[in-house]
Amino acid sequence: MENKLMSKTFFWMFVGLLVTFLTGYFVSHNEVMIIKLFRNSTYLILCVVELILVIALSAKVRTMSKNVARIFFVLYSFVTGLTFSSIFIIYELTSILYVFLLAAIIFLVFGLIGYYTKLDLTKLGTYLMMALFAIIICFIINLFVNSNSFDLIVSIISILVFIGFTAYDVQKIKRLNEEELIPEDNLSIIGALNLYLDYINIFLDLLRIFGNSRD
Repeated sequence: MENKLMSKTFFWMFVGLLVTFLTGYFVSHNEVMIIKLFRNSTYLILCVVELILVIALSAKVRTMSKNVARIFFVLYSFVTGLTFSSIFIIYELTSILYVFLLAAIIFLVFGLIGYYTKLDLTKLGTYLMMALFAIIICFIINLFVNSNSFDLIVSIISILVFIGFTAYDVQKIKRLNEEELIPEDNLSIIGALNLYLDYINIFLDLLRIFGNSRD
């Protein structure tokens, strides 16, 4: 039962990542769409839509039908793909693929730790959330400071935080499955969303550190 849930969770996470990266890649090769996407307030609107979708899915997943939950997740992945198109413009494709693989290896290692560890990681979630808020504040500050060194430090800390979240979220999925408060199909979607966000953030932080720009 538990293995079945994890299989569904990682399947939908993979679907989400596939939708995001394919959308970003194809949009980045369409000059008209790129101009429309980054002109005026379109990009900001998409970011707001992303936020609304992830909040709605997280808050309502327990009561949604499994199909509605899946549609919300795929839609969120698609919208994220639109904003992701910028990385295919800024970075070389080989560099993106290299970092994608590196992020996948790191994610897999800490996902397995979260799955097999006997330690209770519940309390870790509180510290990770505190660290995440600190990272967001530092990111906002660096928008004004624009320091490469500061950005590097924040990116490294962010990687540590999200690999922690990876282990924590995998164990959390197992715990929620044992409590049987959320239908399995719905739990697989919210689990996929959490792990998708963990992976995306690890990937972006690694890309900022190791990515080769097209300049």
